[in-house]
Amino acid sequence: MIIKIENATKTYRNGTHALNGISLQIDEGEFVYIVGPTGSGKSTLIKLLDAEEKPDKGKVFVNNIDVGRLRMRKIPKYRRNIGVVFQEYRLLPTKTAFENVAYAMEVVDTPRKELRKRVREVLKLVDVADKSNSKPSELSGGQQQRVAIARAIANRPKILIADEPTGNLDPKKSDEIIQLLEKINREEGTTILIVTHDTEIVRNHPKRMIAIESGHIVADIAAGGEI
Repeated sequence: MIIKIENATKTYRNGTHALNGISLQIDEGEFVYIVGPTGSGKSTLIKLLDAEEKPDKGKVFVNNIDVGRLRMRKIPKYRRNIGVVFQEYRLLPTKTAFENVAYAMEVVDTPRKELRKRVREVLKLVDVADKSNSKPSELSGGQQQRVAIARAIANRPKILIADEPTGNLDPKKSDEIIQLLEKINREEGTTILIVTHDTEIVRNHPKRMIAIESGHIVADIAAGGEI
């Protein structure tokens, strides 16, 4: 397995019980939806996985690393194994699509020749190779999300977390983004976690679904199971 959470609890200083003793396992190469209402604990779960937060109790293992015990100086290197895509895209507005993806590789000192080859490869994979020289303001929302996904997978992370990746898109573009994530899961072997409110996506592209409410896992349904 690539993710193992054991009885993880997280309470914030304001008294909010974000997670209440959750346990789950996700195998390498899985495609999993994390669903639940606002305030259910989904965002906290992501923060535990990318080492932004530590559990108060319990354990969080990612790729056999005890995330809660990571020292601050080791977190940047750890995060190279995790790509994150957000609803707001978060592209650098003054840089082209090529430069936005390249930036993710520059910060980890990727050799220039390897960098250029990989950037072209991922832009082609996400079907925006023809937009390499376009800046975010010249791209549609769907195209910006594709560039954001290319940036997230440029360094070949073992896990890709997509946080409401279709939240700003219409149903057709949303469907295309999920198909793209399925393609990345299939062709790159990346473990995919999608945090979403969009029940239509979950129905139309059935995968394993983990439902969280009030900090508890209330359902864990295998692909094709009844929602």
